[in-house]
Amino acid sequence: MHKNSALSIERGTLTGLASISEGRLVDKLRSVALLGPVTYLSHMTTPLGVVLAKNSVDQIAMSLGLAEFNLGAKPLADLVQDFCHFPGVDCFNLLAAFTGSDCCLNDSTINLFLKNEPQSSSVKNMVHLGQLFRGGVLAKYDYGNASSNAAHYGDARPPVYNLSNIPRDLPIFLSYGGQDALSDKRDVQQQLESLKLHDAGKLTVQFIEDYAHADFVMGVNAKDIVFGPLLSFFKNQQ
Repeated sequence: MHKNSALSIERGTLTGLASISEGRLVDKLRSVALLGPVTYLSHMTTPLGVVLAKNSVDQIAMSLGLAEFNLGAKPLADLVQDFCHFPGVDCFNLLAAFTGSDCCLNDSTINLFLKNEPQSSSVKNMVHLGQLFRGGVLAKYDYGNASSNAAHYGDARPPVYNLSNIPRDLPIFLSYGGQDALSDKRDVQQQLESLKLHDAGKLTVQFIEDYAHADFVMGVNAKDIVFGPLLSFFKNQQ
């Protein structure tokens, strides 16, 4: 990534903002775009995601010695199949079960998505996301005991990321949706609170009431609603 390039983050928002808050990447960026940003997860409402997190499926996967969190492979596939029968969880509409009720996807887009998703991730990554949901704070990975945390962090508890350390003069474009079940608007407001001292004119916030998570990248009208303003934002930073 070149110094004058822009960083566009969707699911990687947490990684990007955490790194920037610790002074990393800053010298490589001219501006940052956050689409449906996922940082705080306390108010996540995705039906399947909440059921998986509350039932500590991430911890179960780790206890089974799994390195890959693959919902399409045994034994996790069997667990998810059981959770699909929970009230409010509709696995026949898997996209909505994970991301919320998207307003602006056509059938061909949804079929293409389901042909390739959900993709696997590391179990450690999923454990961390579960910790963020259950713990309510934006902290680093918890290794589960004081000695392991101390070995990694020099403290018995994992440090908390301080997003207010993000440079105030870094141009940020943040767009979020009112129907997003992963990036709930209450969690985004907490994120924006961390940026309340950002330099005037350096923070552009867009709220789209009927958008859910997948609309930002696959919505039939995203070109005009999201990416038009986003490209104008980038041009203004040149």
